[in-house]
Amino acid sequence: MNTLEALVRSFAEAHPESAAHALERLDPGEASKVLGELPASVVGPVVERLAPHAAGAILSRFTPEQTRAFLEAMPPKQAAAVLHHVEESKRGEALAGMPEQAARRLQELLKYPPETAGGMMDPQVVSLPIDLTVQEAISLLRKAPRQSLHYLYVTDRDYKLAGVLGMRELLLAAPRDRIEPLVRREIKSVRATMDREEVAALMREHRFFALPVVDADQRLMGIVKHDEVLAAVQEEAFEDLQKMVGAGGDERALAPASVAVKKRLGWLLVNLATAFLASWVISLFEHAIAKVAALAVLMPIVAGQGGNTGAQALAVVIRGLAVREIVPRAVWKILFKELAAGFLNGFAVAIVTAGAVLAWYGKPALAAVIGMAMVVNMMAASLSGAAIPLVLHALGRDPAQSSSIFMTTVTDVVGFAAFLGFALLFMRWLV
Repeated sequence: MNTLEALVRSFAEAHPESAAHALERLDPGEASKVLGELPASVVGPVVERLAPHAAGAILSRFTPEQTRAFLEAMPPKQAAAVLHHVEESKRGEALAGMPEQAARRLQELLKYPPETAGGMMDPQVVSLPIDLTVQEAISLLRKAPRQSLHYLYVTDRDYKLAGVLGMRELLLAAPRDRIEPLVRREIKSVRATMDREEVAALMREHRFFALPVVDADQRLMGIVKHDEVLAAVQEEAFEDLQKMVGAGGDERALAPASVAVKKRLGWLLVNLATAFLASWVISLFEHAIAKVAALAVLMPIVAGQGGNTGAQALAVVIRGLAVREIVPRAVWKILFKELAAGFLNGFAVAIVTAGAVLAWYGKPALAAVIGMAMVVNMMAASLSGAAIPLVLHALGRDPAQSSSIFMTTVTDVVGFAAFLGFALLFMRWLV
């Protein structure tokens, strides 16, 4: 081992978190070369701290033997999260040579997408068979890994979740007593297929530190922890924020420029097409703008105010969809509310805008034109900001995916058309 390799190894061993951040800045091919020179025991802690998509891209460049060794050095939960981002063929090659029990555990975790309870759960959970005595239960707990103890879950001999046991009741009972009478049968659990946002809502409602995850037959599969669910939901919220403006949901600040281009360029071209649509609408009123130069000066005010109004409605509705606040029967109520809010806000803003334009240009007709256009555009913006994510959600698409691009198109087109259209109607009082 040369001096540079020894330095890299020492850095990765002592600071796996910093090493992971440094690797995320590299091209996956370069990162795989760096990790390929290190032993699996050093690589494991580094890889599990990488963003799963970055770790998957790096491991995809390793041989099956290397990938297998690195996965075995990682906790099952992190290994499964990474494998979700590895090509299916290479995933199968890596799992083929692993010990049967470890491979079966990973395959079980891979059945569930990362955004479900099964995809987030930690399969290393300790449970107590219901037919134990108090003394046997305490003895079993003493042998269990401390990090796997959360609540004292109790299962029957088929490993079906039977209930939960309080530590106080266990310690105060006689050693030869059976634990079965001490078990609290009413227990909240989540299906492995439950969406992580529903899991988060359940945890918030009941203030749970952790929740047991069960399969369709009520067999205990693992546990989801509050802090990890919260982190996952926050991560999804940030991804939605990026997707709203056309950036990739999994793009990171330190990702290479090539990744940014790949994730953003398509939506930038869509945005360019919508901008040409707005420009085409303006071109229909070129003669009006040529007669009244003030129209060109004031157009951005109408469009900008509409964009801000739409963004407010968009954020509120996407948040409502994310936390399951919006149910199908409430859709029309939401649309009517946003339309009313757009009218009331538009009317208030229109009065202020008209007053400012009147003071600026001294033309009552121009003030009336921009006031009416403001009301129309803010109503359209508020309505479209609510409707676009609702329509995408109804079609089974991600409601956050570039909603702001489509919403901005509506506000620009409607804003310009309304402002210039009213100007055309009032042209003889404007010139």
